[in-house]
Amino acid sequence: MVHVFKTSVQNKNQVANLKPYLDVLFGESHWNFDLEDCDSILRIESKNCSNKTVIDLLKIQNFNCKELE
Repeated sequence: MVHVFKTSVQNKNQVANLKPYLDVLFGESHWNFDLEDCDSILRIESKNCSNKTVIDLLKIQNFNCKELE
């Protein structure tokens, strides 16, 4: 299942800071950011994705995050 989130992440340095956390939760090849999209989309491919965990993780790192439907 693919989960899609709108975020306030703006550049590759910010993605690099989030990478260790996202890798632990979902594995290296199971998530990506589309920084060219106006909503800075985060896509996660996982059967066990907790949307609350993702949102909380980004909030702790001072980013906005909202699940898109």
